[in-house]
Amino acid sequence: MLRTCLAAAEVDGSVCVFLEPIALYHTRDLHTEGDNGWLAPYGPPDDWAREHTTVGRARVYGDGEHLTIVTFGNGVRMSLRVAARQAELGIGIRVVDLRWLAPLPVADLVREASATGRVLVVDETRRSGGVSEGVLAALVDAGYVGAARRVSSADSYIPLGNAAKHLLVSEEMIEQGVRSLLGA
Repeated sequence: MLRTCLAAAEVDGSVCVFLEPIALYHTRDLHTEGDNGWLAPYGPPDDWAREHTTVGRARVYGDGEHLTIVTFGNGVRMSLRVAARQAELGIGIRVVDLRWLAPLPVADLVREASATGRVLVVDETRRSGGVSEGVLAALVDAGYVGAARRVSSADSYIPLGNAAKHLLVSEEMIEQGVRSLLGA
Protein backbone atom coordinates (compact mmCIF):
# COMPACT_ATOMS: atom_id res chain seq x y z
CA MET A 1 0.00 0.00 0.00
CA LEU A 2 2.86 2.37 0.75
CA ARG A 3 4.26 1.80 -2.74
CA THR A 4 0.80 2.54 -4.18
CA CYS A 5 0.70 5.82 -2.26
CA LEU A 6 4.13 6.75 -3.62
CA ALA A 7 3.10 5.88 -7.18
CA ALA A 8 -0.18 7.83 -6.85
CA ALA A 9 1.76 10.87 -5.62
CA GLU A 10 4.21 10.63 -8.50
CA VAL A 11 1.70 9.88 -11.27
CA ASP A 12 -1.40 11.83 -10.17
CA GLY A 13 -0.01 14.31 -7.67
CA SER A 14 -2.19 12.67 -5.01
CA VAL A 15 -1.63 13.51 -1.39
CA CYS A 16 -1.62 10.30 0.64
CA VAL A 17 -1.43 9.69 4.35
CA PHE A 18 -0.20 6.20 5.18
CA LEU A 19 -1.02 4.86 8.64
CA GLU A 20 0.08 1.54 10.00
CA PRO A 21 -0.57 0.03 13.42
CA ILE A 22 2.60 -0.04 15.47
CA ALA A 23 1.17 -2.98 17.41
CA LEU A 24 1.72 -5.19 14.35
CA TYR A 25 5.38 -4.27 13.72
CA HIS A 26 6.76 -7.35 15.43
CA THR A 27 3.81 -9.65 14.77
CA ARG A 28 4.69 -12.76 12.81
CA ASP A 29 2.07 -15.29 13.85
CA LEU A 30 -1.61 -15.23 12.93
CA HIS A 31 -3.39 -18.27 14.36
CA THR A 32 -0.82 -20.14 16.43
CA GLU A 33 2.63 -19.39 17.75
CA GLY A 34 5.24 -20.10 15.13
CA ASP A 35 2.87 -20.24 12.12
CA ASN A 36 4.37 -17.07 10.56
CA GLY A 37 0.91 -16.47 9.08
CA TRP A 38 1.20 -12.72 9.29
CA LEU A 39 4.38 -12.46 7.24
CA ALA A 40 4.40 -11.45 3.59
CA PRO A 41 7.22 -11.60 1.10
CA TYR A 42 8.92 -8.35 0.19
CA GLY A 43 9.60 -8.40 -3.50
CA PRO A 44 12.32 -6.51 -5.31
CA PRO A 45 11.54 -3.09 -6.85
CA ASP A 46 11.12 -4.66 -10.31
CA ASP A 47 8.05 -6.55 -9.00
CA TRP A 48 6.37 -3.58 -7.32
CA ALA A 49 4.28 -2.55 -10.33
CA ARG A 50 2.84 -6.07 -10.61
CA GLU A 51 2.00 -6.31 -6.92
CA HIS A 52 0.56 -2.86 -6.24
CA THR A 53 -2.69 -2.31 -4.37
CA THR A 54 -5.37 -0.35 -6.18
CA VAL A 55 -6.38 2.84 -4.38
CA GLY A 56 -9.90 2.52 -2.99
CA ARG A 57 -10.18 -1.28 -3.19
CA ALA A 58 -10.62 -3.60 -0.22
CA ARG A 59 -9.03 -7.00 0.31
CA VAL A 60 -11.32 -9.92 1.14
CA TYR A 61 -10.23 -12.96 3.12
CA GLY A 62 -12.44 -16.02 2.76
CA ASP A 63 -15.87 -16.55 1.27
CA GLY A 64 -17.98 -17.45 4.30
CA GLU A 65 -21.74 -17.31 3.85
CA HIS A 66 -22.86 -16.55 7.42
CA LEU A 67 -21.29 -13.19 8.23
CA THR A 68 -19.09 -10.41 6.85
CA ILE A 69 -16.63 -8.63 9.13
CA VAL A 70 -15.46 -5.23 7.89
CA THR A 71 -12.31 -3.88 9.52
CA PHE A 72 -8.85 -2.33 9.07
CA GLY A 73 -5.50 -2.06 10.85
CA ASN A 74 -5.24 -4.15 14.03
CA GLY A 75 -8.80 -5.35 13.51
CA VAL A 76 -7.75 -7.44 10.50
CA ARG A 77 -5.53 -9.78 12.49
CA MET A 78 -8.02 -10.09 15.34
CA SER A 79 -10.91 -10.71 12.93
CA LEU A 80 -8.99 -13.36 10.99
CA ARG A 81 -8.26 -15.17 14.26
CA VAL A 82 -11.93 -15.01 15.27
CA ALA A 83 -12.99 -16.20 11.80
CA ALA A 84 -10.68 -19.22 12.09
CA ARG A 85 -12.14 -20.18 15.48
CA GLN A 86 -15.69 -19.74 14.20
CA ALA A 87 -14.91 -21.90 11.16
CA GLU A 88 -14.14 -24.75 13.57
CA LEU A 89 -17.75 -24.36 14.78
CA GLY A 90 -19.13 -24.45 11.22
CA ILE A 91 -19.65 -20.69 10.90
CA GLY A 92 -18.34 -19.18 7.66
CA ILE A 93 -17.03 -15.63 7.92
CA ARG A 94 -15.49 -13.43 5.27
CA VAL A 95 -13.20 -10.65 6.50
CA VAL A 96 -13.00 -7.42 4.52
CA ASP A 97 -9.85 -5.37 5.10
CA LEU A 98 -10.80 -1.82 4.08
CA ARG A 99 -7.15 -0.90 3.48
CA TRP A 100 -8.25 2.57 2.30
CA LEU A 101 -10.25 4.82 4.62
CA ALA A 102 -10.59 7.62 2.09
CA PRO A 103 -11.97 6.82 -0.31
CA LEU A 104 -13.81 3.96 1.35
CA PRO A 105 -14.12 0.95 -0.96
CA VAL A 106 -17.91 1.26 -1.12
CA ALA A 107 -18.48 -1.12 -4.04
CA ASP A 108 -16.46 -3.83 -2.27
CA LEU A 109 -18.30 -3.16 1.00
CA VAL A 110 -21.74 -3.46 -0.56
CA ARG A 111 -20.82 -6.59 -2.53
CA GLU A 112 -19.39 -8.43 0.48
CA ALA A 113 -22.12 -7.26 2.90
CA SER A 114 -24.85 -8.33 0.50
CA ALA A 115 -23.24 -11.75 0.09
CA THR A 116 -24.04 -12.65 3.70
CA GLY A 117 -26.73 -10.17 4.76
CA ARG A 118 -24.96 -9.71 8.13
CA VAL A 119 -22.17 -7.21 8.75
CA LEU A 120 -20.03 -6.67 11.82
CA VAL A 121 -17.83 -3.58 11.62
CA VAL A 122 -14.74 -3.89 13.81
CA ASP A 123 -13.34 -0.42 14.50
CA GLU A 124 -10.19 0.11 16.56
CA THR A 125 -10.86 3.85 16.67
CA ARG A 126 -13.26 5.48 19.10
CA ARG A 127 -16.98 4.82 18.96
CA SER A 128 -17.91 8.48 18.32
CA GLY A 129 -16.47 9.86 15.11
CA GLY A 130 -14.75 6.60 14.25
CA VAL A 131 -14.38 4.83 10.94
CA SER A 132 -17.34 2.53 11.65
CA GLU A 133 -19.75 5.47 11.39
CA GLY A 134 -18.57 6.14 7.84
CA VAL A 135 -18.73 2.46 6.91
CA LEU A 136 -22.29 2.08 8.18
CA ALA A 137 -23.36 5.33 6.50
CA ALA A 138 -21.83 4.16 3.21
CA LEU A 139 -23.74 0.87 3.43
CA VAL A 140 -27.03 2.62 4.18
CA ASP A 141 -26.49 5.18 1.41
CA ALA A 142 -25.85 2.33 -1.03
CA GLY A 143 -29.14 0.66 -0.09
CA TYR A 144 -27.83 -2.18 2.07
CA VAL A 145 -30.77 -3.60 4.05
CA GLY A 146 -29.22 -6.50 5.97
CA ALA A 147 -28.33 -6.71 9.65
CA ALA A 148 -25.41 -4.62 10.87
CA ARG A 149 -23.61 -4.12 14.19
CA ARG A 150 -20.30 -2.64 15.24
CA VAL A 151 -17.71 -3.08 17.93
CA SER A 152 -15.29 -0.27 18.62
CA SER A 153 -12.92 1.14 21.15
CA ALA A 154 -14.37 3.26 23.94
CA ASP A 155 -14.75 7.03 23.75
CA SER A 156 -11.74 7.75 25.95
CA TYR A 157 -8.07 8.49 25.85
CA ILE A 158 -6.08 5.29 25.47
CA PRO A 159 -3.94 4.55 28.52
CA LEU A 160 -0.69 2.63 28.37
CA GLY A 161 -0.08 -0.92 29.53
CA ASN A 162 -2.77 -3.38 30.55
CA ALA A 163 -5.27 -0.58 31.22
CA ALA A 164 -5.63 -0.16 27.44
CA LYS A 165 -7.17 -3.64 27.23
CA HIS A 166 -10.27 -2.30 28.98
CA LEU A 167 -10.90 0.26 26.23
CA LEU A 168 -9.63 -1.19 22.97
CA VAL A 169 -11.39 -3.64 20.67
CA SER A 170 -10.58 -7.25 21.51
CA GLU A 171 -11.13 -10.66 20.00
CA GLU A 172 -13.67 -11.32 22.75
CA MET A 173 -15.66 -8.25 21.69
CA ILE A 174 -15.57 -9.42 18.09
CA GLU A 175 -16.77 -12.90 19.06
CA GLN A 176 -19.60 -11.35 21.09
CA GLY A 177 -20.57 -9.25 18.05
CA VAL A 178 -20.57 -12.36 15.86
CA ARG A 179 -22.82 -14.21 18.31
CA SER A 180 -25.15 -11.22 18.50
CA LEU A 181 -25.56 -11.05 14.73
CA LEU A 182 -26.08 -14.77 14.39
CA GLY A 183 -28.59 -14.88 17.23
CA ALA A 184 -26.48 -17.30 19.25
